[in-house]
Amino acid sequence: MQNPFLPDFQQLPTSLPVFPLSGAVVMPGAQLPLNIFEPRYLDMVQDVLKSHHLIGMVQPDEGEDATKHQLHTTGCAARISFYNETLDGRIEVILTGVCRFDILTELPSDRDYRMIRPNWERFISDYNINLPIAQEKRISINSTLDRYLNFNELQTDTDQLKNLTTPQLVNVLTTALPLSHEDKQSILNTVDFNERFQMLMVKMEMASSSATSHLTH
Repeated sequence: MQNPFLPDFQQLPTSLPVFPLSGAVVMPGAQLPLNIFEPRYLDMVQDVLKSHHLIGMVQPDEGEDATKHQLHTTGCAARISFYNETLDGRIEVILTGVCRFDILTELPSDRDYRMIRPNWERFISDYNINLPIAQEKRISINSTLDRYLNFNELQTDTDQLKNLTTPQLVNVLTTALPLSHEDKQSILNTVDFNERFQMLMVKMEMASSSATSHLTH
């Protein structure tokens, strides 16, 4: 069932504030908790709450050929779905991923935070929540996830994960698992679900294999 608070695809904005944060990727339908304390991002939160409630999460590009302050060209817009002010001047938020975007250009801004013009077209399929998925894929990802969690001594609410569709599960795991910044970005960039599924499976299997190899030496 589609979240009734999320905007329709045609309602997505033509300009978007971005929060560059390394290692923080949010995928459509997944949730990302953030602790906001920098003044410019406190201002950003207050500003978007007056309008569309959307923030563009995008990783800085830290590759060898990247220039200072360069961003990856693909991110994901997320809606502020929980907001809490703390007595020490922070804002705690939970972001819910809505739709990915490609950055067309960076826009002039009279605020301290950065603004971009997003292109949503490549990711219109993010709104297809009824994607038919073979049962074999679900069995496979459940088994791989169990091995990954065991080998890396991680815990999660597996009962809650069982209630997710397979595409939702892939998005939640991409957001929540401690994958490398590069791995998260690679999965985020991928439009085709089957390719995204395979990439996540490979990343989890490699992490489990690394853990196994380490334990046997």
